[in-house]
Amino acid sequence: MLYDTESELKIEYSSLVDLIDASCKRYGDKPAFACLGKEHSFREIHTLANAFGAWLQQQPLLQPGDRIAIQLPNLTQFVIAAYGALKAGLVLVNTNPLYTERELIHQFKDSGAKALVVLSDLLPILAKVVANTPVELVISTHPLDLLAPQVQPKTGLKNVEFMQVLQQGMGMELKPVTADHASLAALQYTGGTTGVSKGAMLSHGNLLANAAQCQSRLGTVITEGQDIFVAPLPIYHIYAFLVNLVLYFERGACSVLIPSPRDIAGLIKTLAKYPFTGFAGLNTLFVGLCHQAEFKALDFSHLKVTISGGTALTEAAAKLWQQTTGCTISEGYGLSETSPVVSLNAPGLERLGTIGKPVLDTRVKILDGNDVEVALGEAGELAVAGPQVMSGYWQQAEENARVFTADGFFRTGDVAVADAEGFLRIVDRKKDMIIVSGFNVYPNEVENVLAGHPAVLECAVIGVADEKSGEAVKAFIVLTQEVENQQQARDGIMQHCEANLTGYKLPRQIEFVPQLPKSTVGKVLRRALRS
Repeated sequence: MLYDTESELKIEYSSLVDLIDASCKRYGDKPAFACLGKEHSFREIHTLANAFGAWLQQQPLLQPGDRIAIQLPNLTQFVIAAYGALKAGLVLVNTNPLYTERELIHQFKDSGAKALVVLSDLLPILAKVVANTPVELVISTHPLDLLAPQVQPKTGLKNVEFMQVLQQGMGMELKPVTADHASLAALQYTGGTTGVSKGAMLSHGNLLANAAQCQSRLGTVITEGQDIFVAPLPIYHIYAFLVNLVLYFERGACSVLIPSPRDIAGLIKTLAKYPFTGFAGLNTLFVGLCHQAEFKALDFSHLKVTISGGTALTEAAAKLWQQTTGCTISEGYGLSETSPVVSLNAPGLERLGTIGKPVLDTRVKILDGNDVEVALGEAGELAVAGPQVMSGYWQQAEENARVFTADGFFRTGDVAVADAEGFLRIVDRKKDMIIVSGFNVYPNEVENVLAGHPAVLECAVIGVADEKSGEAVKAFIVLTQEVENQQQARDGIMQHCEANLTGYKLPRQIEFVPQLPKSTVGKVLRRALRS
């Protein structure tokens, strides 16, 4: 078993609310977040979050412990809503703005979210589904609201506008709530190991511990009150949420929020405005930026740390980034279920091809099929225990019994190897999960959608290599006998998928086959499709 015993993990705060309040008081007028050309100081974030939280406390339908979904891209409004909701004693349900109607209904129903903070552009979609969910309170915001209030679309929804909430909340008193390390802070939805979206229950203690663990590993490249950390990855994802809204916020950094990282030209223009010291990304973003002349012309003299996660970092991408920026990349590994960081390479001491060593106070085992530890250097399933590991999936007792070992280790579903120095390397995925631009895609979910089209008799989904996204979804389909025109069938199937799946989950390749390879008991053999 791997275990870092060099020092003891120390958590200074009783809750995330305690961390937020202490950081705002400590750093005062220093800039905390910058977005769309506007900066907000720690003091301003504190005032706005208090107003938002006070307003939520005045709503009769909301009680401490209730869930509130936030469906926003990287905007300062996300930060205000998240901090305000925590101050009101609510539980966050971070929600992808790209989700389809089907995905929204599932997540809102499963979490039991009573309130939602949503981008105003998404109100027409929400209007179609809200009646099928527990959501009773909708707060909508336009991306430019904090620069100047904007006109929002009329959909018939009884939504309250974000700026109205802040204005009304300014005249209300925020009542202190009781929260400790054991209190639930967020339901972070993930496909888990079965493809059915489940909420990983992350406590205040989980997130506080992981921030402290990461700080221990990154301490040499964090300068309190001086760093500028660029956030191009979505903060509704636990990776960026932990880095920007917890770790670097506590260290007094200014996080530069990028609402649309796909706009490479816009991202580069924003980077040119700041002497940024930190950057978090993934393989495809690193490569895409380094091929832009405007990016290569930037001033990288202040850049001290680049963190990679979400998908495997290639050696070619790491070398290209270092050649372009002069900064190495510290690759790490984690999951929604682990808040998320399990292991991380220390800046300047990276070992390419590995995910680093386990972070402080994290115990790691590599197990065979019988939950027995394998010999050093042999491959097996990575299992993790530590203060950052979730208590379980929301209302999923059967699944929880399956993913935890008898001695409390969480089975990650990933196959890893450890070397004599404690560095870990992911060699394969036990799960059939596909990683598209850092996002998890679960074949079961895509197959269930495909199977809902009348032209599909049978189907199977795998991941295939893709230069732009790392992996892409490929579907093998057996058509029904009634289909006469394959092109019409292909068009109809894609339209059906587009209506039911977020863009990164869509099949980029479809191959019609006469039959699927199966085992003697009739199980589809995905491994045969990969070969």
